[in-house]
Amino acid sequence: MKTIRVNDIDVRYQVEGRGPWVTLSHSLSCDLTMWDELAAALAPTFSVLRYDTRGHGGTAVSEGAYSFEQLSADVTGLLDALNIGRTHFVGLSMGGMIGQRLALLAPQRLNKLVIASSTSRIPPEAAPLWDERLAIARSQGCAGLVDATLGRWFTPEFRAARPELMQRIGRLIASTPAAGYAGCVAAIRHLDITARIGAIRAPTLVIVGAQDPGTPPAMSEVIASSIPGARLEIIPLASHLCCIEQPETFKRLVAGFLKTDS
Repeated sequence: MKTIRVNDIDVRYQVEGRGPWVTLSHSLSCDLTMWDELAAALAPTFSVLRYDTRGHGGTAVSEGAYSFEQLSADVTGLLDALNIGRTHFVGLSMGGMIGQRLALLAPQRLNKLVIASSTSRIPPEAAPLWDERLAIARSQGCAGLVDATLGRWFTPEFRAARPELMQRIGRLIASTPAAGYAGCVAAIRHLDITARIGAIRAPTLVIVGAQDPGTPPAMSEVIASSIPGARLEIIPLASHLCCIEQPETFKRLVAGFLKTDS
């Protein structure tokens, strides 16, 4: 892993493989290691760029509220710094929100777009949930969010069967800086771009876990029906982090989509 100066911060990133570029963008409270299995699967065919979002992992924290314009500019700044003209983009949850904004703000930089476990709108009635999570992060650090977050991210059966993996993901959540978490939440909670994403022209694949309580299939159905030509895939027996809970299915869907000519 390396770091490079992008805009006003040092961004941690990793590059592997050889071929057309694919950029991977992780969820809130994770880092680029969330993509270990997908990156390994794509590296024989693609040059895979993964990075830590502002305020997460090894990327610096900037104080205050973030916006998706800012988080998207971090991506284009990283691409510029690495001399990458165009890329496929795969984003999950917050990463999928960044991908939608990127497709609107810098369409000339994208080839194909994968939006997983995401949404184009956070309803106003979700505000108390975000207020509660922010209060916990500020008073206890993100360690106070681990149990509830794992409960949303994985099905009960998967959590019971994979305790060591739950500990690893739990450590990622707990180590997220509270200021980075709060900065990204400021962007997420005000997301409302459903009316705009019909302008996205990149070929788009939308993926969601059938048992995702945080961004349920109905939210992905809205995205897929709003973006012209988008395809929707619902993964059975998976919750929010479907790339980890059902990695073989996720890898097959993403690799198959990126390798086709359409």
